[in-house]
Amino acid sequence: MPPPLSLSLPSPPPPLHPLSLLPQHAKVPHSLALSPPLSSRAPPSSVCSVVPARHSDYFDPRAPPPPPQRDVYAQPPPKPTQGGQSARVFASYSIYKGKAALAFDPRPPQFVPLESGAHKVVKEGFVLLQFAPAVAARQYDWSRKQVFSLSVWEMGTLLTLGPTDSCEFFHDPFKGRSDEGKVRKVLKVEPTPDGNGRFFNLSVQNRLLNVDESIYIPITKGEYAVIVSTFNYIIPHIMGWSTFTNSIRPEDSQPYSRPQSSPELEWRR
Repeated sequence: MPPPLSLSLPSPPPPLHPLSLLPQHAKVPHSLALSPPLSSRAPPSSVCSVVPARHSDYFDPRAPPPPPQRDVYAQPPPKPTQGGQSARVFASYSIYKGKAALAFDPRPPQFVPLESGAHKVVKEGFVLLQFAPAVAARQYDWSRKQVFSLSVWEMGTLLTLGPTDSCEFFHDPFKGRSDEGKVRKVLKVEPTPDGNGRFFNLSVQNRLLNVDESIYIPITKGEYAVIVSTFNYIIPHIMGWSTFTNSIRPEDSQPYSRPQSSPELEWRR
């Protein structure tokens, strides 16, 4: 065995090149770069250093979870009361313009209980239109509002209007009673001259209160699209059909034992 080699290094020691540790008889091409042997490499660290965040969505897994945000607009409706009835929820779609404001408020149908324990719709719901005149910039006098109740078929008429179509509805709240003809309400819906929207014009003549007023408001094409979408959604609910479909249970289904002329059996022919 050859005697061990001893190296004397000046102080401070210069950095060692990997090739200087090779035996003299070993010839390594100049173009070949050797990396340290695997045994001399430092083992990989199992701890990851946290890089400073550069984005607002950076998440540090070691940090405690953030406290939940309290958003009153995202909270679900209140739970049913002790009597078992759910608290009512009110919704509205409002449009504000320079001379007036218009609100669309849905109203539910009316049900009556039957002896069998079921319920029956006795009066369909409607959408209440509330017109309020403007008294200043972005200020409206809702104490002087005029209202108009849209029935299901009247909403259907608005849904079928073409770009150049118009319609007119007449209401007498006291029709069939002693004050019939003393209150007259006319709602006109017609396209704007440029064809990019519609005018909603409500005229009210009330001889009981000596009121003769007309309120109109322009509706853009986008706002009218929201009205159409809302009507399409709400009509089955104010007719009571959604309540009917929600009450259907498979265990309550029974085979029909009716004569062959029954309308329920016509679909089986």
